[in-house]
Amino acid sequence: MSPSGVTLDGLNLLYPAESPVSMDDLEELYPVAAAACKADPARDEAARAATMELQQGRPGYRALWRHFIDVSIAGVQREFASLGVSFDLWKGEADVDPLIGPMLEDLKARGIAELDDGALIVRVAKPDDKKESPPLILVKRDGGVLYETTDVATIVDRVKSLDPDLILYVVDQRQHEHFEKVFRAAIRAGYAGRATLEHVGFGTMNGPDGKPFKTRAGGVLKLFDLIAMAKAEAEKRLVEHGIGADYPAEERAEIARQVGLAAIKFADLSNYRLTNYIFDLERFTKFEGKTGPYLQYAAVRVKSLLRKAADEGAASGAVAIRAAEERDLALALLRFPDALEETIRLRAPNVMCDYAFALAQRFSSFYAAHHILSEPDAALRASRLALAGLTLRALETALGLLGLEIPDRM
Repeated sequence: MSPSGVTLDGLNLLYPAESPVSMDDLEELYPVAAAACKADPARDEAARAATMELQQGRPGYRALWRHFIDVSIAGVQREFASLGVSFDLWKGEADVDPLIGPMLEDLKARGIAELDDGALIVRVAKPDDKKESPPLILVKRDGGVLYETTDVATIVDRVKSLDPDLILYVVDQRQHEHFEKVFRAAIRAGYAGRATLEHVGFGTMNGPDGKPFKTRAGGVLKLFDLIAMAKAEAEKRLVEHGIGADYPAEERAEIARQVGLAAIKFADLSNYRLTNYIFDLERFTKFEGKTGPYLQYAAVRVKSLLRKAADEGAASGAVAIRAAEERDLALALLRFPDALEETIRLRAPNVMCDYAFALAQRFSSFYAAHHILSEPDAALRASRLALAGLTLRALETALGLLGLEIPDRM
């Protein structure tokens, strides 16, 4: 391994540039270490002391910790890439470390932070609180800082570097009390600037026992493994329905990937975000009912219709509503802006899920009740093709906003 330098008190100390641990090592080490600390108070105290030394800059700890960070980011990037998600910025606690000292001095100088039983705190309780609001702890009695400290410093950094109007924290609802304290402290200190701070909490994906989903071995299920499970289940569904049997293997595998991801994403987003739900991959991957694969199939059917119309030289024209099913479909199409506005206002993707499902059902009723390509009246055929085209655009937009891909064919 080639060494990397860590400077401390003018000395350049050399440590391996290549990480001595992998993501698999970290996934095994963390639960074992946490359990050991929980079972042994002496070990727990030693871990706390080591954490404080890390925060204070012990070079060996810092070098190892840097490896942990780099390995973790690579693992997380792989997980998110599987979902088609990327980030413009990758910032962690260490990125705001230089801000913490000046921030603490500022809070003390202005009387916002105060000592209480050896700890440095900020009182965040309000007169109209219906229950006790504990103070935010900036520095513990032993000199260590907490997530609360770094989260306040992160607001300082974001406001200084980005000057945002709104900062959304999309984090487990069980962290709501933590963020409420952080927000109150930041606002009291004037660190939030013009930004509105909002915690967009969400519930948990649970197993049949109603508790957060675990693997059969009792560990936390990795996203990468969940996606692999969904793809395998999707492949089974494609075989059951005879979809893609004569397609090239590569295309069939790609459709299975798209269907598996749609199953996971739609299952999660179709529930109101604060709702806990039961993980049921068999149900999520069905092509019937309110599922991601159903919506994909509905969109592909419209695609196929329009592709066939183009091959036959049939063109769309002015929309003329003559039947109840056409009216219902047109009204559903007109509701898209309202659904989008409500989704944003409530921070609730399930609203868009409900809209997409309702639209697909309206099109299905329209499709079953009326001739389209075989309609002898040219003007009526053109009108119905126009409705089909508008439906596909709305479905593509809605599903795109939800992160669902639509295969070219199924």
